[in-house]
Amino acid sequence: MRDYYEVLDVNSSASEDVIKKAYRKMAMKYHPDRNPGNKDAEEKFKEVAEAYEVLKDPGKRQRYDRFGHEGVKAGAGGFGGGFGFDISDALRTFMSEGFGFDIFGSGQTRSRNRQRRGGDLQVRLKLSLKEIASGVEKKIKYKKAVACDVCKGSGAGSSEGYITCLQCQGAGEVKQVSQSLLGQFVNITACSRCGGQGRILKDPCVKCQGNGKVNGEAVVTIDVPAGVTSGNYITVRGEGHVGSNGGPSGDVIVLIEEVEHESFERHGDDVLYDLPLSFSQAALGAEVEVPTLTGKAQLSIPPGTQSNKILRMRGKGISHLNEGGRGDQLVRIIVWTPTKLNVREKELFSELEKSEHGKPPKDDPGFLKRLKETFF
Repeated sequence: MRDYYEVLDVNSSASEDVIKKAYRKMAMKYHPDRNPGNKDAEEKFKEVAEAYEVLKDPGKRQRYDRFGHEGVKAGAGGFGGGFGFDISDALRTFMSEGFGFDIFGSGQTRSRNRQRRGGDLQVRLKLSLKEIASGVEKKIKYKKAVACDVCKGSGAGSSEGYITCLQCQGAGEVKQVSQSLLGQFVNITACSRCGGQGRILKDPCVKCQGNGKVNGEAVVTIDVPAGVTSGNYITVRGEGHVGSNGGPSGDVIVLIEEVEHESFERHGDDVLYDLPLSFSQAALGAEVEVPTLTGKAQLSIPPGTQSNKILRMRGKGISHLNEGGRGDQLVRIIVWTPTKLNVREKELFSELEKSEHGKPPKDDPGFLKRLKETFF
């Protein structure tokens, strides 16, 4: 069974509007009345309808994104997900969207001067690892299309700026009726003269030139939950480009970009920090102060700690996304070797070298095993 996003030829972050347009394009292409007797086209028609039924529904889409086809099977809150979705279901889906085909001759039409939803837009939001660790509130300023303040979005320069289209008599559409094996076939298309508006602009607004929209700016405040990562996105409904003819505004898709930290390396919800220690600290043990994402904290270094040993600081990592608890901070020990020694320091290291415990043990299987565990 093919991926539903692949079936509709959209990516997994596609908006509802993009998904609907993709479905309409493919459904019109593979509709049985345009492909009489073509079983392959019929299967594709059912396939795109099935994909659309899942992806147009936020709840089903969320389950599909998380669990795949299993998440939308019958019994998992789905509609059937390919388990009994037949041509009747596909045709019902097609007609319910009002795309212009009416095989039973009901004469369903599109509304005159229909409202159009505004376009979505994407905004990239860069976040530091510290902001990601506990969540943050951010204000985002961006450019978008807004309703013209002179004509209030109508596009007309006066109250009589529009006249009724003579070709479609104000309907905004023209229809052709024919017969098919499945019954009456009504093909409804937008009027070519008025573009489906049912009216023609004669006196355009001087500011927006009849578009009804102008370039503007907006500011939104979003709460970024803890635990997000690059590639995650937050949808702000109704804050995108303004719609046409009073239609709803599009959405703002806020794409998360994680800024690389100079000291911490992220591993899921854990963070890794390299801590340099002197020979004496590693050999004798020590209490050291270590930076964390939420401030400084004390860490106990056990005596005899080897280089590359990793110590764990519980709950000092990144908060889990949409659930309680935090990851850990992993502290990797790096034993620092001094490069400049005075005469006395050289004497002390020479004495240590002569000591029985100043050298790595030879032929000690236990030591070699611990060394491998540390590095690998």
